Amino acid sequence: MLPCYCPSCKTQLKVKSLLCEKCETEVSGKYHLPVLALLPPQYQDFILKFVKHSGSLKDMSKELNLSYPTVRNLLNEIIKNIESYEK
Repeated sequence: MLPCYCPSCKTQLKVKSLLCEKCETEVSGKYHLPVLALLPPQYQDFILKFVKHSGSLKDMSKELNLSYPTVRNLLNEIIKNIESYEK
């Protein structure tokens, strides 16, 4: 899992460089992490399953063994979380 927050002060981390392991090319700069990377792991997992199920909350409720309203509420919670990062 990619660290997203500073272990000392809890400030959101930024990406400083990217490295190609094949040719050793390094790209440096100051980049924001993608919003999905900032979400807690359980939300990331939910989103991956959601996409694999073509967005079917009915199928998600079966896989997660949760009621449809519970899965819908979880999706709403994830949406609110995403919106908070986009401000």
